[in-house]
Formats: sequence, C-alpha cells, structure tokens
Amino acid sequence: MQFGLQHPNFSFDYKNQDTSQIADSLENLAIKAENAGFDSFWVMDHFHQIPIVGKLEEPMLESWTTISFLAAMTSKIKLGTLMTGIIYRHPSILGKIGATLDVISKGRLFMGIGAAWNEQESLAYGIRFPSVKERFLRLEEAIQIIRKMWMEEPSASLSGRFYQIKKAYCNPKPIQKPSPPIMVGGSGERQTLRIVAKYADACNLFGSAETIKRKLTILKEHCTSVGRDYGSILKTKLGIVVLDDDREKARKEYSRLAGEYQKNRLTSLQYTEHQKMY
Repeated sequence: MQFGLQHPNFSFDYKNQDTSQIADSLENLAIKAENAGFDSFWVMDHFHQIPIVGKLEEPMLESWTTISFLAAMTSKIKLGTLMTGIIYRHPSILGKIGATLDVISKGRLFMGIGAAWNEQESLAYGIRFPSVKERFLRLEEAIQIIRKMWMEEPSASLSGRFYQIKKAYCNPKPIQKPSPPIMVGGSGERQTLRIVAKYADACNLFGSAETIKRKLTILKEHCTSVGRDYGSILKTKLGIVVLDDDREKARKEYSRLAGEYQKNRLTSLQYTEHQKMY
C-alpha cells in the first residue's frame, strides 16, 4: 500500500495576508512528504476554493503552475492534479503541458483528469459548462488525444465529435514510457467506471468500505465487458488521515474534521449534484 498527500487548502500557508509565504510553505510541505516516504503529492484543479473545503474567496493556486514549481523543489515524489477538469483546457494543450511537466520533473507526472463538476466556478471564469453527457463524451475524446500526443510519432491527429487535431507535434515526449499514468476521477457506476476500464491506469474512489467494495465489483464488470485486465488498474481512495502521538487526540480531531466535511457537503448543492453525476 502506498500513500499520497493531497493539499486542498492554501489558507494555512501564510499569515497576515503575506502571500509571499505560500511558496516556502508549499516547498517545505512537499519536501517533508517526499522525505517521509509519501508516494505522491496532489493539488486540486480549481480556480475558486470549493464549498466542501472552505469559502469561495479563500486562496486557490492554479494547479499546473503549482506542481511545476514543486517539480523543481523535489526529486522523487510523483506530482499530480486531483483532478483536472477537462473543460478548462483543450486536451491537446493539456497533453503538451503534461509532457512538459513529465520532462522537467524527470518522469514524475501522474495525470489526474475528470469530466469537471463545478458549474459556478466555470461560469464565473467564462467557461462554457456543457451537459453531463457532453462532458463525459469530451472526457473520452480528451484522453485519446492526450495519449496520442504522448505516444504517436512524429505527430498526432484525431478527428472527433468535439475535438480535432491534425499533425500536432508534442516534442519532447514524456520520459515515462509508454506514457505517464492517467487517473480518472469520480466513481459513477455507469459512466466514470466504464471510462476507467477503457482508458485509465488508475481510479480514485471515495466512500465507506462497503461503497468502495461495490464500486470495485462494478469496475471489474466493466473491465470484463471491454476486455481489460482489472488487475492492471491502480485503485486509490481519497480520505482523511490524522497523525498524532496521542491516540485520543487524533481520534477527536478526525471526528471534528469528518463532521466539518459532512456539514459542508450537505450544504453544497453543487457538490451534491457532482456526486449524482459521477
């Protein structure tokens, strides 16, 4: 079993509105995670803070810029976004960004990607927010384009329903061969897990042990239907972990955090809709 660290809240990385402290705080955290043996370090791909974590106006760094900075500050830990919303960037550009990150990190990119869910954030930034069906269709085409950008020589082409690329060069290619791993986010049983079975190297699930067990059973069924080796997919779970020398103190802090998480989840209509979609 391996552990990755997700950093979803930048409000604790500086004091007294001095944002110059954020870079040092992130560098220290990523280096500590690397030295402690964490397998990966992740940030969210959001432009506003999400309601389940904090207030919309709280600090939020752009994800790919952030992990590019961390690539220069670390040497071993894998770096990724949990998850990149496909509607935020054209997939050919995202493929180029990913290839560049893999090169400058010397082969440490873990690409997290999903159909996107935050309509309020998208509209605030002037980004069109398509229907659920369209976003999933776009996600499938996007993954195909990204793989082509990373693997096909000398250039990549695809004529899809939503995206078209023609002789798009992506040089240098990623260091990882045949390509950096792609994790598809979400655990929807009809759409997301089917896409995982067809295209992904990893999935990211959330929920109780019983829920995860059911999701994995459904993923296995999708793998069978598309002729995919279920064992070749890395299974990951997003969760809260509290570490402390005092067991009782750690238990109380976990209960507090879990309570805040549930309260924010129930008051966030956007997140509730996201859960239904996926």
